[in-house]
Amino acid sequence: MTDNRISLAELERGTPFEQRHVGPDHGAQAKMLAHLGYASLDELTAAAVPDVIKSTDRLQLPEGRTEAEVLAELRDLARRNSVLSSMIGLGYYGTFTPPVVLRNVMENPAWYTAYTPYQPEISQGRLEALLNFQTVVADLTGLPTSGASLLDEPTAAAEAMALARRVGKVKKGVFLVDADCLPQTVAVLRTRAEPTGVEVVVADLTDGIPAEVAERGVFGLLLQYPGASGAVRDHRSVIEQAHGLGAIVTVAADLLALTLLTSPGDLGADIAVGSSQRFGVPMGFGGPHAGYMAVRDTFARSLPGRLVGVSKDADGTQAYRLALQTREQHIRREKATSNICTAQVLLAVMAGMYAVHHGPDGLAAIARRTHRYATLLARGLSDGGVEVTTGTFFDTVTARVPGRAAEIVERAREAGVNIRHVDADHVGMACDETTTREQLTAVWDAFGVQADVEELDGAVTDALPRDLLRTDEYLTHPVFHEHRSETSLLRYLRRLADRDYALDRGMIPLGSCTMKLNATTEMEAVTWPEFGGLHPFAPADQAEGYLTLIRELEERLAEVTGYDKVSIQPNAGSQGELAGLLAVRAYHRANGDDQRDVCLIPSSAHGTNAASAVMAGMKVVIVKTGEEGDITMEDLREKIAQHGDRLAVLMVTYPSTHGVFEENISEVCAAVHDAGGQVYVDGANLNALLGLARPGRFGADVSHLNLHKTFCIPHGGGGPGVGPVGVRAHLAPYLPNHPLQPLAGPETGIGPISGAPWGSAGILPISWAYMRLMGGEGLRRATQVAVLSANYIAKRLEPHFPVLYTGPHGLVAHECIIDVRPLTKATGVSIDDVAKRLIDYGFHAPTMSFPVAGTLMIEPTESEDLAEVDRFCEAMIAIRAEIDKVSSGEWSAENSPLRNAPHTAAQLSGGWDFPYTRAEAAFPAGVQAADKYWPPVRRIDGAFGDRNLVCSCPPVEEYDG
Repeated sequence: MTDNRISLAELERGTPFEQRHVGPDHGAQAKMLAHLGYASLDELTAAAVPDVIKSTDRLQLPEGRTEAEVLAELRDLARRNSVLSSMIGLGYYGTFTPPVVLRNVMENPAWYTAYTPYQPEISQGRLEALLNFQTVVADLTGLPTSGASLLDEPTAAAEAMALARRVGKVKKGVFLVDADCLPQTVAVLRTRAEPTGVEVVVADLTDGIPAEVAERGVFGLLLQYPGASGAVRDHRSVIEQAHGLGAIVTVAADLLALTLLTSPGDLGADIAVGSSQRFGVPMGFGGPHAGYMAVRDTFARSLPGRLVGVSKDADGTQAYRLALQTREQHIRREKATSNICTAQVLLAVMAGMYAVHHGPDGLAAIARRTHRYATLLARGLSDGGVEVTTGTFFDTVTARVPGRAAEIVERAREAGVNIRHVDADHVGMACDETTTREQLTAVWDAFGVQADVEELDGAVTDALPRDLLRTDEYLTHPVFHEHRSETSLLRYLRRLADRDYALDRGMIPLGSCTMKLNATTEMEAVTWPEFGGLHPFAPADQAEGYLTLIRELEERLAEVTGYDKVSIQPNAGSQGELAGLLAVRAYHRANGDDQRDVCLIPSSAHGTNAASAVMAGMKVVIVKTGEEGDITMEDLREKIAQHGDRLAVLMVTYPSTHGVFEENISEVCAAVHDAGGQVYVDGANLNALLGLARPGRFGADVSHLNLHKTFCIPHGGGGPGVGPVGVRAHLAPYLPNHPLQPLAGPETGIGPISGAPWGSAGILPISWAYMRLMGGEGLRRATQVAVLSANYIAKRLEPHFPVLYTGPHGLVAHECIIDVRPLTKATGVSIDDVAKRLIDYGFHAPTMSFPVAGTLMIEPTESEDLAEVDRFCEAMIAIRAEIDKVSSGEWSAENSPLRNAPHTAAQLSGGWDFPYTRAEAAFPAGVQAADKYWPPVRRIDGAFGDRNLVCSCPPVEEYDG
């Protein structure tokens, strides 16, 4: 019967979004609580969370709203953005995202909910797509080894600077930057260089390297090709001069221009960097976009970030994997040369598929059209008496208009076109794939020039230097020629997606990585043109909706963390770490404490902590952790006393990396503060704190947050991410700022951390929507259910696998670590065997061997329902039974389903010489044949791939489709 007492207002609200986001319903929660011996969520978290950190007040956030209401609010914000035709350029351009790529990659959860491909057997589709991206970059730059993307062009240039210093023969000297480089790149270089003692010198290199600079020594050189002014210069002589000085040469190059211009490799460059944004990725007010780096073979093993390589599986079948993992900061820690942790995989996939969609001929046609518009624009201006200062150019034209620049920019704006105000006397205009004849006319009118496209078209000639025209072939691999029809490309994308395991298939229980629901409502606004089409350097009054969304998001993040100020500029968690540490460094220096350069880090910390500290110019000192995973207070006090007034900061993850709420955190913070240091709390595990405790209130001074973890931005197969930094008031003056946008940060700030003023602004609507949908109470309950689910799993698995660490009352936080080492010692079954066998059961493995080798760190999140959580537990219990069969001698470890996992369909259809059945291999307990996920390859030989490094599409004769 209908309950007529329910009000119309209640009926209109419908089901609260919280019930969509949180997996276990009330009945499931009651069952899980009963299993743990608690009567309510409040009772559980009261026992799990130490009193010293608990928040006594509720979050002051707007009440959660329905999905329809939040979408309406986002529509209102979108309408407050004015998306004019952009001709600003400076590394950001209009582009048409092929609809087949937009719908089937960017908007497809099979692609955007996947995790970093550390389990390559279930990431073959994504890895092939990244190999396509690497091939595009390698071919166009003329350098044989490309990475699988970096964060953006300026940070890629900064990584190139660090690489040049590391591998070059000149160990002192300066990093020389051409004056025609992008201004945001120069600014990021300065931010990154100063803490490590590198001097960046900017000079006009048109006539070569100035003698006074050469005399000082030059370890690295950066050139822009084409330049920020638009000029296309032949850099061969200055590159040769730099090599004569022993310098490593980096060229920041435009990929679209390289379809027509001689490649950086052929010019003599050692490294090429840049952005792939104009390959079908919306501007998004600055990001996310996939930066790139390509290097000579000599430097392949020193390349920062991730590198996809070709290897083979147990049957000798070609397979892909991340290559040379020992370069990663997770392993090298304070010896790491980069803190890059998040790539831009989703955007790299889009850019690679843009090239697959168009092929080399299509890309060249787009480039020629773009160049043609630029030549028409320049000719119309010059015929009208305007001085055009760029004689040879690709897409960007600079005009000299003494004293009139502001007036002309404003007139163009009134006509619906944004152009660049270079200075009082110069204006810049960039053409792109989306440029129209109407835009040219509007720009000419702004200059007071009358011109006609049709008349000029027959009269103008190209403005590219003839001796720089490209003559070699590129993108010759079949993948860039086979998918001209949409039918073919659609099926190719589906085929690759089917080879992967993402959150849309099932649970990804990765500890520390928080693979939770990325709701469709949260994702929807990202592709709206009002958010996607805005240039990051557009006038602020054209971005009122964006700026309101950013301000509200920063304020709400400050509220939930207890900090006074938040900056969302860092475009990855690693960059948020760096920004926070640079703020601490600047604070100490402002107080006259220049000597404070020691960063204390627990031995259990995430690898990027130590790498970020070194990049911030600090000396890393390791603090011991005890048997329960908590910081050893005695050792902490010894280290504080030992380093005295050199102590700058302690970096600590809370809850700890071991998945527990440390009860002594306030004591830890007090000890560091008493010694004059600052406390940095890594926000990787914030999903255990929201609504329960606030780092800024229990002793921390600064934290970075992971919006791609706690706040629902999807991992995208290994990026994008956003890593805001939150600080207490005394550190607020030292947050990131930006030279091209005063609103982006304080005047006293540390400089820009990313190329765009607000980082990866294009995906911020996701986190804004999540917080708006959930409200304060919804966020709190989500945290409580995350803690409930982790403890439920720990309790269920404890009889079968030891739970390594627990906190108060024997409880964990939002994740638990199970110990496989005793079983490995007794049977030879390795942690890899367990992880790969989970694939046969239809699961992505938990986090392996972090923070303790031979263990699995499991984080269910609040989004997985009880049926899926139980399915995972039952799979783990069944795997334990299989290990027992090895222990009993029924199977040997080498000839068990664990060691042979994962099992492919091809393997099952061939000969069979195993002591277990095909059904036991492919359909273990709980796996339904109709729903079976079939891995495309067997276990991959990583060592073979590292010894035989191949990082672009294999030769045609090896291509298997």
